[in-house]
Amino acid sequence: MSGRDSRRAQVYEAERLVHGIFDRASSSRLVQLAGTTITLPPEVRFASVDSVRDHVGRVLGMDSVAEYFGGAGVPVDVVARGGHRSAEYRRRSGGGHEIAIPDSREGRWALRELVVLHELAHHLDDSGGPAHGPGFVHTLITLVGLVLGPEAEFVYRVVFTDSGVLSRQR
Repeated sequence: MSGRDSRRAQVYEAERLVHGIFDRASSSRLVQLAGTTITLPPEVRFASVDSVRDHVGRVLGMDSVAEYFGGAGVPVDVVARGGHRSAEYRRRSGGGHEIAIPDSREGRWALRELVVLHELAHHLDDSGGPAHGPGFVHTLITLVGLVLGPEAEFVYRVVFTDSGVLSRQR
């Protein structure tokens, strides 16, 4: 990745809004957004870093993900990380790729599918742009659509557009 990551805070804030929509959905999963009533898909909540690792393997093995993203064939390790403040994708200096997920009680916020898909989008983003730039945003929204379905993709598109993260011309 290259370039200045000037949109990081803006992307994170838009994602907090998306997470809030998923968190506040009623048991029927019906939400109204942009004048449209949709049924949100269930979001996986993980019990452990091991279950995240299994899920990442399944996502990378999905035919639709493999067909859309050339990087889906490149393995990524999922490891526990100390602390609780952030999940992180990184390319290791000796080669290989990993997603680090907090494993403390305070870090349980990261054991949700939307966070994992964010980190996995870093792995699949081949735009060469900033870490949270337009290429990443496109990758994230597409990945969410492929994994969770068009309703979740719609939520991301509306919230990211309204937040100024995604251009209205797209």
